[in-house]
Amino acid sequence: MGMELRESTGTAVLPGSLTDADIVKRVRGGEQALFEVLMRRHNQRVYRAARAVLKDEREVEDAMQQAYINAYTHLHQFEERSRFSTWLTRIVLNEAFGRRQKLVFESRATAARVDEPSGEFMDGLTSPQPGPEHQAYAQELRHVLEEAVDALPEAYRAVFLLRDIEGLSTAETGEGLGLGDEAVKTRLHRARAMIRRTVSSRIGDSAAGAFQFQAPRCDRVVAFVLDAISRPEPASRGESGHVIS
Repeated sequence: MGMELRESTGTAVLPGSLTDADIVKRVRGGEQALFEVLMRRHNQRVYRAARAVLKDEREVEDAMQQAYINAYTHLHQFEERSRFSTWLTRIVLNEAFGRRQKLVFESRATAARVDEPSGEFMDGLTSPQPGPEHQAYAQELRHVLEEAVDALPEAYRAVFLLRDIEGLSTAETGEGLGLGDEAVKTRLHRARAMIRRTVSSRIGDSAAGAFQFQAPRCDRVVAFVLDAISRPEPASRGESGHVIS
């Protein structure tokens, strides 16, 4: 980031060497620019917290921005009994849940106003088609699942294929395999556990890289928030209406 601070002794201090609590104290003391360090330090967690509640990426970014503004405005409420990252996560989740509630309300209100869609409206709707990247991912995931199923012992594989893949009931599966209901349930439970372990071992290394908040988006959120908090009275309330202290 290129930022460099100096203690009263004149010794240079890099922001990255400061704890969250140290930075919070400095921001409270008037070093507003240091709030950028906190945002960049926690953007990944804040993004994933918002993304866990909201699926629309624009809503996610809006929730992040408002959550940071709320946090900055109410920084005096932060108590060091909890970690700053925990406090910040609670704020963004509160904001995200508030936005989701509003979206649900608006969606229901819209549905209530539309009784019978006209033929013209329906003709204008098209089923979203998965892109090449999504298709490739789905194919790879299916391949991993098929390999995991094939690796099951025969007794468990048969139950899993009939119950979870073919969709037969417990009774129908038991009848076909000559098993009682409890035996079917036990084998299915064990088969699912085996598959989870196999699939997890295959995708575990890449799972941590999912839902990344890339640099350009990080810069966009940071720039928006820094501009907002530099104003005399930054907006401090988002969709949630309040901040958790």
